[in-house]
Amino acid sequence: MTRAKDQPVNAKLGIFWMMGAMMMFSVTNSSAKFLMADYSVIQIVWARYFFQFVLLVLFLGPSLKNVLVTSKLQLQIVRSFLLLGTSVLFFFGLSKLALADISSIMFVAPILVTILSMPLLGERVGARRWAGIFVGFIGATIIIRPGYGMIQLTALFPLGAACLYALYQISTRFLGRTDNAMTTLFYTASSGTIILSSLVPLYWIAPNTEGWLIMILLGVTSNLGHFSMIKAYEHAPAPTVVPFTYANLLWMTLFGYVLFSDLPDLWTISGAFIVAGSGLYIFHRENKPSKDDVKA
Repeated sequence: MTRAKDQPVNAKLGIFWMMGAMMMFSVTNSSAKFLMADYSVIQIVWARYFFQFVLLVLFLGPSLKNVLVTSKLQLQIVRSFLLLGTSVLFFFGLSKLALADISSIMFVAPILVTILSMPLLGERVGARRWAGIFVGFIGATIIIRPGYGMIQLTALFPLGAACLYALYQISTRFLGRTDNAMTTLFYTASSGTIILSSLVPLYWIAPNTEGWLIMILLGVTSNLGHFSMIKAYEHAPAPTVVPFTYANLLWMTLFGYVLFSDLPDLWTISGAFIVAGSGLYIFHRENKPSKDDVKA
């Protein structure tokens, strides 16, 4: 596969960027959940996009006109809508679920990336990888526990978000081959800002000083998180960096406990370990092909 600007693979650097992205996203999600006690989900998602957009414009300055140049405008727009849908569904789920619970359900996304990498990225998925995918979905079922309480209903939000997020990651991988990271980041922020700015007046609640500061923080950490993810995919293949998205659970559990006194129950922890284990196994198979894979 042709890489952006013929950039060589650098697995360690890709992993570093992905780990940084997970930490930034955890700060974003924790800040958003904190705001949900006083503001609507739509207003919070708007703030996340609006301040991300403003900060990008200030940062880019005169170079903004160069950033607008893209060879894949349609894909940039599609990717932006995928992330917007992911954000809305995820934040609605965040308003109902604990940080660790929703993070565990979102673990389905890396598994979906592996499934989609076959038709969309042309990557081969052998029998052992399919076994890992199957085990991963068993873990997700344990977390969601269909028919057990209300979690199966509220889980539909993060499950939908996970599906869109997987497509978002695939499109990010495609764009990483041709477009600059700042170009992709700008199209994401501007598209979300335009759409949400038309909706937010219907849900507007005047923020206090603390509210404004946390909303600005959403923009800062969103920028850093998505820039880091884009850079991760520029430096390394998807199977190399995707498993390190599991670091998100550690951060989300920590912030959930410190800020909201929430801890995942035994079922959630067990399911999360199964999903994470299956993802790491898929990662191992992707990076160590064998004769069995050739036969699969």
